[in-house]
Parts: sequence; structure tokens; C-alpha cells
Amino acid sequence: MLPRETIATAQIPDGKELTLVSHGRDFIIMLGRDELMGTRMQFSEEQLAVLTLAELEASKPRILIGGFGMGFTYRAALSHLPSGGSVTVAELVPEILKWARGPLAHLSAESLDDPRGEVILCNVEALIDDANDGTSPKYDAILLDVDNGPDGIVVDSNFRLYTRTGIAKAKDALNPGGIMAVWSAAPDHKFTTRLKDGGFEVEVREVRARPNNKGPRHTIWFARKR
Repeated sequence: MLPRETIATAQIPDGKELTLVSHGRDFIIMLGRDELMGTRMQFSEEQLAVLTLAELEASKPRILIGGFGMGFTYRAALSHLPSGGSVTVAELVPEILKWARGPLAHLSAESLDDPRGEVILCNVEALIDDANDGTSPKYDAILLDVDNGPDGIVVDSNFRLYTRTGIAKAKDALNPGGIMAVWSAAPDHKFTTRLKDGGFEVEVREVRARPNNKGPRHTIWFARKR
């Protein structure tokens, strides 16, 4: 069995530690003993962007992504972005971007130089608030992949994103017809109810972690504002 090799570590705001490890040709980001993401199971995170963009009505969509991670969702969004569209990513941990230009450069470096996108070091809630108070334009899609789901919070401050208040703020930050899409490692029926109670039209899809219907089943919520 191939051993896991620690490449780098990073502290997140509430004191927990992220670890970047290699396992043969694969890379994994760990939170403690839990795997947050890895290069062998990226398909569902790519589908978060692919499926959302396929449903958007805007011709030049303005996209917000919460969490850069290994860049899976960001790269997929850029690959499927219509002409004139733009993608903004909120990433909370500076080391994530250092890894993207260092040991993970073969995955992410090219996307970081794409003029259609930008990565901002901040909590995604700050950019949602900016769209609400007029500091920035509203978005056509908000894609959240900052945790393992509404019941798998990585950073304590993210808890608000999945509350009724957070859902209302995300809805207000969207243009009419816009979509809030949320990735999760597992289903959460209470979150589905909160989205519907918040006035969204909600579709819940199950997506495999790997192509060809392989790997664990992950959940993506697509909540449309009307």
C-alpha cells in the first residue's frame, strides 16, 4: 500500500488545520482525519458548475463560487462560461492559493491566470453582502462548496450560509432567474425545506464523485430565484 506523504499544512480561522497530502499520483486535502477533497473524486464538484451553467438564463452570467479548494469547480465554470461571462471565487485560506501555484500547479495555475475570473481572499458571505448593499452587481449564480454540506461545517462562520438568514441573503444577491447551487457529501432534507421556505424553486440531484457512475453519491441543491 502506498503511504500518504504530507506536503503542507494550513491553519483555518477557527484553529483547525488543513493538510495537503500526496498518495501516489493523487492529492488530497484533509481536515484532521477527514478527506475534504481529492483528485480521484472531483467529478461531482465539477458538475456543481457544469449543471448550474447549463440551467442559467443569463447570456453573460456573473458567477460567484464559495471556496477554491483544488479548483475543480472554478475550472469547470471557466470551461463552460459563455462569452462575456465572469467568475469570482471567494477563498478564505491564503495557503490554498499558494498550493494552487505550487504542488498543485499542474491542476490550477492556468485557471488562476484566466482574465475572465478572479480569486478574492475573503469569506464568501462578504461578497454576498456586497451584492446586497450595492457595492457590487448581483450574481446570476452562487455556487457553494465551502463545507462538506449544511451538516458538515468546516469553518464555524460558514454556519450562517445554511440558515434561513443566510438563504435569504443569498437569494437577495441573485438576479431574477439566478441559481444558488450547494454541494454536499450527503443529503439533508431539513436544508431542502429551508430553501423552499425561503422562496426558491428547488431541485435536488444526486451526483457520483467519479465519472461513469462510480464513487460515493454526493448531493447538489439547485435553488432558482423567480
